[in-house]
Amino acid sequence: MAEVRARVLTAAADVTAADWNACAGPDNPFVQHAFFASLEASGSACARTGWQPAHIVVDDADGRPAGIMPAYLKTHSQGEYVFDHGWADAWERAGGRYYPKLQCSVPFTPATGPRLLLRDPAVAPVLLAAAETLAVQNNLSSVHATFVAPDQQPLFAAQGWLIRVGEQFHWSNDGYASFGDFLAALSSRKRKAIRKEREGALASGVDIVHLSGAEITEAHWDAFWTFYQDTGMRKWGRPYLTRSFFSLLGESMGDRVLLMLALRNGRPVAGALNLIGGDCLYGRYWGSTEDIPFLHFELCYYQAIDWAIAHGLARVEAGAQGAHKLARGYRPVATVSAHYIPNAGFREAVADFVAREGEMVAADIEAMDMATPFRRG
Repeated sequence: MAEVRARVLTAAADVTAADWNACAGPDNPFVQHAFFASLEASGSACARTGWQPAHIVVDDADGRPAGIMPAYLKTHSQGEYVFDHGWADAWERAGGRYYPKLQCSVPFTPATGPRLLLRDPAVAPVLLAAAETLAVQNNLSSVHATFVAPDQQPLFAAQGWLIRVGEQFHWSNDGYASFGDFLAALSSRKRKAIRKEREGALASGVDIVHLSGAEITEAHWDAFWTFYQDTGMRKWGRPYLTRSFFSLLGESMGDRVLLMLALRNGRPVAGALNLIGGDCLYGRYWGSTEDIPFLHFELCYYQAIDWAIAHGLARVEAGAQGAHKLARGYRPVATVSAHYIPNAGFREAVADFVAREGEMVAADIEAMDMATPFRRG
């Protein structure tokens, strides 16, 4: 092969939005230039927070990016949703240094999507080889690509990266014309339970509104920031995202944002933030200042299903974990991450772990799929 040079960027802003998005394509909102730029410019993903940008770029003959691997040098394993703390502990007990590692992902975003942004598909193996070379040259323990899109998984496997399987819960639109059509596909008992939850969520007198684009004001973001902080403090110890991230997100890609708010007398008391993809609605964050029974299910799951059906989207991805989603019509699906480990001994140990883990995940998905609320036959 002819020698190919890759360059490493210290910020997404070092590439124009047009050049970046020509590689990313329009469908997935999380890999758009504006999303990465908002994370970095807001101080949410930066060296101080343990997310130092190290985006790998391969240019074409005219000097324009032909492919981009969004990546970060990580000094911890928070905000990834594919857990490797045990790997880090084992490697460091053996005398190695696990951090920094190279993380190919969208920070704080457990949503499947392309991890190689390709205007020219031929540069995919070059990007992967560049990531491997960066790890070896800088004595990094590993490279991780998390929530890899199905069509790109063979690219990582062909390069010899270890493939790890996880699970999430997604809702699929089986040609429903209305929420009632979706309910009709469920067993009678589950239909009644969902109707009862929806009625209970609204029984306290709140109104639900959907906002997007210019409809979302700074006052709305202030309210949602309060919700997000409350949830973040309880789930992660501290919120990952800064307040300015939400303003930047609204300014740069507000048309891809769907903010669902519960209002009491016109005042927001709870909210759920979604991003709109080409064929998917992605649920991201939620929070509330009032403890209202079933409101979490209504805002995060049922309203999302309603909106997806009305707008002809194929599915709803409601974030990481959460077996409680099963009873709400969300099915278990496999997610995939890919891992490059230069050290042969460490790689062998991790390979054995992911193989055994994969068998357990596959069995778990099969068992849960049999427990979905859909009618049999």
